[in-house]
Amino acid sequence: MVHRIYYKKRYMSAKEVLGVMQNDYPNLSFHTIYRNLSLFEELGILESTEFEGEKLYRFACSDEHHHHHIICTICRKTISYEGCPMNTIFNVPDGFEITGHKFEVYGYCKYCA
Repeated sequence: MVHRIYYKKRYMSAKEVLGVMQNDYPNLSFHTIYRNLSLFEELGILESTEFEGEKLYRFACSDEHHHHHIICTICRKTISYEGCPMNTIFNVPDGFEITGHKFEVYGYCKYCA
């Protein structure tokens, strides 16, 4: 399952993962897919986002460098964006320590535009 998500290089819904795997595993259920996706996310193997009310998963990026994602809203191809716009748009109040954030930009990739 993780292998197939890794090679897609984009976010995928549980339904899409089931569709990709069902030919090889015809008895596989949606609930099994969803449970495994949740477990892989908990273990840090996958990461998720929510798009149009649906939870989507992709292979987790390494924690070695700080980056964000640009996501095509049509094909869901995901591109890493180096740098952090939070540094220029957000002034941290005194006495507050930011421990994490998530910044995603949505649009159309060059193939879908």
